[in-house]
Amino acid sequence: MIRILIADDSLLVRTILRDSLNAAGDMMVVGEAGNGAEAAQLAEALKPDIVIMDILMPVMGGLEATEAIMAKSPVPILILSSTLDDKDVKLAFTAIKRGALDVMGKPSLNGAASQEGFFSRLLERIRLLSHIKVIHHIQRPKAPGLPASVKGSSRNILAIGASTGGPKAVMSIVKSLPPGFRGSVFVVQHISSGFAKGFAHWLNLESQIPVRLAESGYIPVSGEVLIAPTDCQMILDKGAVRLLDDPAVNSCRPSIDVFFNSIAPDKGMDTVGVLLTGMGRDGAQGLSKLKANGAFTIVQDEKSCAVFGMPKAAIALGAADEILNIDAIPDAISRIFSNTA
Repeated sequence: MIRILIADDSLLVRTILRDSLNAAGDMMVVGEAGNGAEAAQLAEALKPDIVIMDILMPVMGGLEATEAIMAKSPVPILILSSTLDDKDVKLAFTAIKRGALDVMGKPSLNGAASQEGFFSRLLERIRLLSHIKVIHHIQRPKAPGLPASVKGSSRNILAIGASTGGPKAVMSIVKSLPPGFRGSVFVVQHISSGFAKGFAHWLNLESQIPVRLAESGYIPVSGEVLIAPTDCQMILDKGAVRLLDDPAVNSCRPSIDVFFNSIAPDKGMDTVGVLLTGMGRDGAQGLSKLKANGAFTIVQDEKSCAVFGMPKAAIALGAADEILNIDAIPDAISRIFSNTA
């Protein structure tokens, strides 16, 4: 039985969540909090398997509550954002920076169809996140020396794929890239529909180089990060970004495999491919194809992954040149792109 703590200042929202989650059969709401201070106290007292957290609450908000919970009684936290406006989305991703694992938008309380789709996705997310062991990293491992095949090579594309637990991992890499970074950066992050724009905005605030949402027809430039939008597939075609209304691949839109496969034939030798935390297999086959076409590939290690699914699949395919802790990946990227190994 998955034990859940709900933190939301709306009694109506808490009631709807409680009734729906208790009806799932494998879940039980063990506590409810009307503000962040209560949430922090109950998280310590009840030791739930997961906390569902609103952001805007009285007394103590969701950001402060997330920080307090992660300091005293670490537990997976799923943020529910009331709206998709820039302010709320920015707050949601700030909560991820402070330790929350994922973010979802709340459904309309008036639409039955909207609620049905939301709760289907919510139950799936809870079942996944509740089993994740929250890990704190104290020491930053140093990246090992790079293989001779990379020394002196010229790379100008950094392609990153991530899923569950990815936003914080992606942020740690993007914020390490220096002004004048001599590569074009592409990020395919599995994220709830509508949150890609806010993700790009959040990364842009944290980064030393510009971060923007990718647009069809755009010609990428060095020293800039492009984020794949949700609900479409992104490819690179003849040097330009193309956004396609194509079906999901590996149940994902955008799919990491689709993007990696699009750059492998012509841009493999120019690319450093990075596959980060996430469930499933998306990105593994694409990373393998990149490696076969001359790319240097990095996979996040099991210890630092929230979910060791996609990286494990890539390793099984022999797609990883290096398997590194997330804290060592920025240094490895810096060495490759500065040609100092």
